Amino acid sequence: MATAKKTIQLKTAIPGPKSAAVLERVAKATPRAVSIGTPLVVDRAHGSVLHDIDGNTFIDLTGGVGVLNVGHTHDRVTAALHEQVDRFLHTDFTSIPYESYVTLAERLNQRFPGGGPCRTLFFNSGAEAVENAVKIARAYTGRKGIIAFEGAFHGRTLMAMTLTSKTHPYKAGMGPYAPEVYRVPFPYPYRCELGGGDPQHECGGPCYERIEKALLLQVAPEDAAAVIVEPVQGEGGFVVPPKTFLPWLRDFTSRHDILLIVDEVQTGFGRTGTFFATEQAGIRPDIVTMAKSIADGIPLSGVMGRPDVMDGPGPSQIGGTYVGNPLGTVAGNAVLDAFESEDLLGQAQRQGEFLRSRLSQMAQKSPYVGDVRGLGAMVAMELVVDRTTKDPAADLTSRVVSRCQQKGLLLLTAGIYGNVIRFLAPLNTPLDLLDEACDVLEASLLQG
Repeated sequence: MATAKKTIQLKTAIPGPKSAAVLERVAKATPRAVSIGTPLVVDRAHGSVLHDIDGNTFIDLTGGVGVLNVGHTHDRVTAALHEQVDRFLHTDFTSIPYESYVTLAERLNQRFPGGGPCRTLFFNSGAEAVENAVKIARAYTGRKGIIAFEGAFHGRTLMAMTLTSKTHPYKAGMGPYAPEVYRVPFPYPYRCELGGGDPQHECGGPCYERIEKALLLQVAPEDAAAVIVEPVQGEGGFVVPPKTFLPWLRDFTSRHDILLIVDEVQTGFGRTGTFFATEQAGIRPDIVTMAKSIADGIPLSGVMGRPDVMDGPGPSQIGGTYVGNPLGTVAGNAVLDAFESEDLLGQAQRQGEFLRSRLSQMAQKSPYVGDVRGLGAMVAMELVVDRTTKDPAADLTSRVVSRCQQKGLLLLTAGIYGNVIRFLAPLNTPLDLLDEACDVLEASLLQG
């Protein structure tokens, strides 16, 4: 039986000489804040396959850090961009509007979790979407307090950084932070400190009690504008909360007349097997933030929500010169065309099942796999020194990812301890490509 041709093709050591020369220039031309995690320089990419300037071919499961759910250079997106470039590049929508912005807003409004009337406006980045969601919530409610969660990541601008929970590398030395932000625990089944700790244990109850108590000890409900939450924590380690969590949180916010902002920047656009992860909870939030895979790599983000809430700010209180740029909005419409014409959500579900199965097999072979978890194609593996103590194996995680890079597989880490390997493969990644990737990962993991 013929052996299937492998996608990974390595012609040089990693980095190759051309990549090494450019990386040396990076070190001289840019500050250390621009830290490079992957020792290669890209030349071109399509789907889940990336080629560097040395002629090496990689399987790329980083997905541009969650930006490429429809894959590198999707044909519909690149065609739409080529057409738009010859028409016009910029006007500022509030100065001279263009139809692609309105069309994208209308189409996204139809996908608002829970249904019902909705309005959408656009920005450039996920952090901008979060900043403006907070502004909208405060304008509508007339309140200032924002409740956020331990382990959260919402961006690196002032309010977004304040809402973000991990200190290093995002917050250390960057204070003072924005005021009126209050922190509560997020249910993390594998590391539940308030009860259980079994991956199958519904650990939410004690966390829910702590959240309720925050309205007695931290911020009065009449001073709280909103709670902001990720349906699955992204940078925090792909932490999937109990199924009861989002319905409980919706009830909690409704009982106290507090807005619920759901941050779908990383979970949105099919990553979890539904267009928005919130759909799986069966709730209707007040505001949703989105970015990353909205436009397949063109800077674009958005905030959508109830019409009365979105109309809280007055004219010109929200906006910016480049927000909702025409390249982003035509790309966004092309991304929606892809979702409407291809079975991307079904592929996300099948990808997730495949990855969880392969990673679970690895867990039987390696004592360092503490937890395999995920929702749809948002899948992760948490590595530990010992399964009993659950001490994080951050050094091992770094070694495994580095070995994979040397063997032609590109992956990312995550987690508050840096000990989680996460998968952000394009949703249309063929399963045989994922199988080849998992072979590389397994070999790298079993080296210890």
